[in-house]
Amino acid sequence: MDCALLEGCAMNMPVLFRVLVRLCAGIGLALAAASAMAGTPERQVIGKGWSFRLLPGHAQAAAHPEAGTWRKASVPGTVHTDLFAHRLIPDPYVGAPEAGLQWIGLADWEYRTSFDAPRSAVGAARSELVFEGLDTFAEVWLNGGKLLDADNAFRTWRVPVQGKLRAKGNELRIVLRSPIAKLLPQVQAMPHKLAGNYPSPYGDEPRDAMTANFVRKPGYHYGWDWGPRYVTAGIWKPVVLESWDAVRIPDLQLRQDQVSEAKADIVALLSADAVHGGSFELRLWQTSPDGKRTLAAQQRLALQAGSNRVEIPLHIEEPQRWFPNGYGAQPLYRFELEISDGKTVLARTSARTGLRSIELRREPDSKGTSFYFAVNGIPVFAKGANTIPFDMFQPRVSKAQLRRVLESARDANMNFLRSWGGGYYESEDFYDLADELGLLVWQDFMFGGGMQPAYDDDFRASVVAEARDNVRRLRNHPSLALWCGNNEEEIAWKYWGPGKALAEADPAFARKVWDGYVQLFGTDLRKVVAEEGGGIAYWASSPSDDLAEVANTPASGDMHYWEVWGNPAHPPSKYLEITPRFMSEYGLQAWPVQRTVDAFARRSEQGIDTPVIEAHQKFMAGKGNERLMKYVDYEFGPPRDFAHFVYLSQAAQAEGIALAALHHRASRPYTMGSLYWQLNDVWPGASWSSVDWFGRWKALHFHARRFYAPVAVAALRGAEGGTAVTLLNDRTRAVQGELRLRVMSLDGQLLREERKPVGIAALSAEKVAAYTDAELLGSADPASTVAVFDLQAEGEPASRSVVYFRAAKEMQWPHAGLRAELQRDGKGYALQLHTERFARAVWIDFGDADAELSDNAMTLLPGESVRLRVSSKAALPVLRKALQLRSFVFSKTR
Repeated sequence: MDCALLEGCAMNMPVLFRVLVRLCAGIGLALAAASAMAGTPERQVIGKGWSFRLLPGHAQAAAHPEAGTWRKASVPGTVHTDLFAHRLIPDPYVGAPEAGLQWIGLADWEYRTSFDAPRSAVGAARSELVFEGLDTFAEVWLNGGKLLDADNAFRTWRVPVQGKLRAKGNELRIVLRSPIAKLLPQVQAMPHKLAGNYPSPYGDEPRDAMTANFVRKPGYHYGWDWGPRYVTAGIWKPVVLESWDAVRIPDLQLRQDQVSEAKADIVALLSADAVHGGSFELRLWQTSPDGKRTLAAQQRLALQAGSNRVEIPLHIEEPQRWFPNGYGAQPLYRFELEISDGKTVLARTSARTGLRSIELRREPDSKGTSFYFAVNGIPVFAKGANTIPFDMFQPRVSKAQLRRVLESARDANMNFLRSWGGGYYESEDFYDLADELGLLVWQDFMFGGGMQPAYDDDFRASVVAEARDNVRRLRNHPSLALWCGNNEEEIAWKYWGPGKALAEADPAFARKVWDGYVQLFGTDLRKVVAEEGGGIAYWASSPSDDLAEVANTPASGDMHYWEVWGNPAHPPSKYLEITPRFMSEYGLQAWPVQRTVDAFARRSEQGIDTPVIEAHQKFMAGKGNERLMKYVDYEFGPPRDFAHFVYLSQAAQAEGIALAALHHRASRPYTMGSLYWQLNDVWPGASWSSVDWFGRWKALHFHARRFYAPVAVAALRGAEGGTAVTLLNDRTRAVQGELRLRVMSLDGQLLREERKPVGIAALSAEKVAAYTDAELLGSADPASTVAVFDLQAEGEPASRSVVYFRAAKEMQWPHAGLRAELQRDGKGYALQLHTERFARAVWIDFGDADAELSDNAMTLLPGESVRLRVSSKAALPVLRKALQLRSFVFSKTR
């Protein structure tokens, strides 16, 4: 009988008949539910009802009984953030609580929840609990039975649970063991220790028996020279119950075999896990960047029970190609795959990618071997920075936070980021944003320093499994440019002493350690990338020449340069003497803006050597603020007070990094990359970042927007007094413009002026002039005179490079006569800024008022005015009262 017909007549039928109607309708709903159960695999995120406690009986329980009670927990989350949520510990970022929180990393922790399983999962042919991230030594129990012993925070763990689920009240329990306590006995038992990275200053583990390099866990948890030591634990990614009766699709790879302007040849590689063998129907839908959806492939498919791999060739005529920022657009294609039995969709998945060719080019020449990336055949000068973790506690990193920082990178004309190896493999959100913003990503494997026990077969096998998980997860992203084995481990072993010291103490063990290193980073990870990476290049270490005898050389490979800032702490002018193939690390430190400092330290706690300030200064190779003071003094002399120190530290950082970056760009094509250390922060404090933990720009980031501009002028004065002028063009077309030279006094007297038309070839750096100091100055006083080079190219923002003939502290600065007027302008505000005389390192601040400026950290010439946009929700009187102006030797509060 037709249930719809019955329902339509029901109002005129007896009560009993109405019951039959409802019963019939219920049967229909049950049949629909059964059809759904037979359809696509179900995912149930187990994210609610979690609680946690310090494991009873642990040595830390007596000292911290408040942590031994069951309390609500967040999953994904960490122990530290759960403790803080219940106010059992202070804010880990405010003040100086770090020493008092080290007990957390020594304790064992227990998490539990109860969940109901849907009927489809209880009776499914296949059900798995998927743990996407357990940090780190985790014992997992379901309904009293042990499921898993996990030992790698970077792996995804899948455990079959069919036959073990209840319809109601499944009990899931996870015990997280202290990585320090678990590993310390075996490390202490070693006759000769492997070199670690940063010893703990707090006594939670011995300085001569560091455990971090023996565990597959984020290295920065153990402290770094820009962040605190919080050895956390937790369920840091989702826990999911997956169930299916027919087919599951673990992976869809979009391998790009050939991409050109004329066509794209792609292979969609399908992994399918079938419960039973049989014949199935496959459909692959393609949605182009303009939103047009078409059926790209359809075929009958014979699957065997178990794992299957299917290749589907695709051809796209005249593809819309993906380009890095500054070289073109970032169109993205989406592919959706369905497997059905002809009637019901049994499994589906989707993937997004951008179509491009990318290669790491290494071409021998008379001086060594090149190192650069070509995208769609275009040699790309890599402009950007290194990224570190975006928070000490990764689960609380939001997509909005990532977007703010990565858009800041894009807005500063960056096209390349290096995701550093001491943190965690970046999230889908990070890579989705990089795809959309045109930011190429150099992805390290998670080895940040020290030396690993790669001679151990089980350790290497765990790393290989971790690598496969993450290479597969990230390989469809067009932004992914390189996989790199580790950060600085090769040069540490070869040049920093540990390798030599171990070879002298135990030659056989030293050889075993190095052979294990070569096996892991020279062979194992290279093989994973070759098999799984879809054609992305692999590089053994950074810096290196891919395991050549000499590493960190300007002649070949990539280079880290830390003799500026690090020991022996050369002045920034030393950057001009180092010309690498690809500079993947260099940096100068600075404090964040005053408002950020105020977030963790009261004004009474702020001073160059006060406890709270020193607690947020993590440079460990010396006393950080003393080193920073050295770099402030090189150029500007001693600061008047802490606020002045903050301001001058940013000015010194910005000008020093600008000098290096422009030198790298002016050395094109020998040098083809400049990635400063670092883009972002893990917490609020002193560091090498250009964007602080709150997302606020330091002076460096405003400078980066200028020194990374696609078309720019670089006038670089060397230590011997000569100035070389180079015109830079990263565009794929030639540009025309005018180069203007003015030599002037600081009070505005024009001593010399020249203008000449210039043409700059595409993708080039062209040296157009060289001057001695005498040629520029004539008889003028070098302590009160500057040379200003301005480039105005058609369709490009103006570019300026100022040459100083003395350090700022040695010059005869007049009072700048800065004036500012703030007015309403549409939905925002306009700030009119004017200076009577030369104003260097101009910084505009609105204190605690939440305001963003279109530009800052500027140099203004005598008589020059600029108009800036100000975005703020604050009222005009509030902003006017909060407005503060600074320039070198001048400050004013309105």
